[in-house]
Amino acid sequence: MLVSDFAYHLPENLIAKQPLADRAAARMLHLDRGWDRREDRRFRDFPELLRPDDLLVFNNTRVLPARLFGHRSGARAQQLSAGNPAAKDFLRGRVEVLLTKQLSANPVEWEALVHPGRKLGVGERIYFGAEATDASHELVAEIIGRGTFGERHLRFELVADFFGVLHRIGHIPLPPYIDRPDTPDDREQYQTVYAKPPGSVAAPTAGLHFTQKILERTRERSIETAEITLHVGLGTFQPVRVAVVEEHKLHREWYEISADAADKIQRARDARRRIVAVGTTTVRTLEFAARQNAEGRITVQSGEADIFIYPGFEFRVVGAMLTNFHLPKSTLLMMVSAFAGRERVLQAYEHAVREHYRFYSYGDCMFVE
Repeated sequence: MLVSDFAYHLPENLIAKQPLADRAAARMLHLDRGWDRREDRRFRDFPELLRPDDLLVFNNTRVLPARLFGHRSGARAQQLSAGNPAAKDFLRGRVEVLLTKQLSANPVEWEALVHPGRKLGVGERIYFGAEATDASHELVAEIIGRGTFGERHLRFELVADFFGVLHRIGHIPLPPYIDRPDTPDDREQYQTVYAKPPGSVAAPTAGLHFTQKILERTRERSIETAEITLHVGLGTFQPVRVAVVEEHKLHREWYEISADAADKIQRARDARRRIVAVGTTTVRTLEFAARQNAEGRITVQSGEADIFIYPGFEFRVVGAMLTNFHLPKSTLLMMVSAFAGRERVLQAYEHAVREHYRFYSYGDCMFVE
């Protein structure tokens, strides 16, 4: 299967750069696989589309302010520039770091993407916060390793409250297609209203449409809900660098299913009730979890998920999904195509383009059942 089979044309002006003032006012394309039909609706209609015995499952991860700006070591810059003032100025320029996965709490170590990548090697020290100089900084990290796709392994010097400092000086990691600096408002808007444990570098964007009022309407209809956690990292948004779908490999992302969630999900499966996943991260977590024991049961568990879902995949858990509109040739578009059929999904995307839906993280959504 070719990656190019998942291409589609998207005009630049349909990429949402700002969230709506009212999350629930987003448009929602209702795609019914059984009747092979679609309908244009608003997300505020979503509770009424649920069945009384549905189980609605959310990913409750919280986005970290995981983007840091700093400067490299002045001593290292001087050594590398070897008397070239212009080179020294460049080498002491701003360094951008995106923390993607915590590897250790003591010492504090993270996997990260860095820019400019080719200029930053093992042994380099990076200073963050304040003026971010050798003498004045709030965090300092040393690059102690490299990864397969250009990632760096960072070790931070000990501070009293690492996450407190990170929340003070870090920036919300908006996706690269939102080509503007993050704002203080993004700390709230690029976060689901039910977010709890911190750990993600991207929002589970289907959940961004929910408001407390929508959640209340769902409870009023006696729809049962459950929460799992998958901390979104490189596995969700890494580009596909191969031409053949089956050759792509996903990064691993940490997940957890609590005893309460496992009980609700497995009881729903045993009763043949429909499980509705809010977002592709929830889909991936549930389908991965069902493959961790011979019986295929959802149990209390945690670990790292790397399941890659594309057409031909057999869904064991998920019966319906709410999802945003995804990038061309992305693994997320492949997942939705696996669930609803590639041709049907691409036709739905063509319809969304014609009707001027808003695309990607801050955009509109699609309910597929």
